[in-house]
Amino acid sequence: MSDIEARISASFNAQGLMKTLGAELASITAGEVHIALPFSGHLTQQHGYLHAGATTSIVDSACGYAALTQAPAGREVVTVEFKINLMRPAIGERFLAIGRVQNAGKSLAVCSGEVHAITASGSKVVALMQATMAYVG
Repeated sequence: MSDIEARISASFNAQGLMKTLGAELASITAGEVHIALPFSGHLTQQHGYLHAGATTSIVDSACGYAALTQAPAGREVVTVEFKINLMRPAIGERFLAIGRVQNAGKSLAVCSGEVHAITASGSKVVALMQATMAYVG
């Protein structure tokens, strides 16, 4: 495991919200991080779909950790803004959030994210995110 993978894994494991949701790191590569979330009835809204809060949380974290893979030495990452498009009901057996760095500068990283709902019959994108992360510390 590389230093950045170990750093991201340790940070992810320290997040109470990710533990509460039942999310797991699925992949860490330079500029891209995947977070998986199994479906749980405890994470639904009133119609039985995955709640937008859970959807947003996993893709925000995926974008943040993707930005951290590109962070200058000794810096951390915080979200400074994002926009999310919820494109269809989040119906699936599991969900995969993918965060990608589109541009990393000295103090900010612009990221894009998507959330896939996965079923036995395939995968559909249910949400898209555009996010800006700041390097701090």
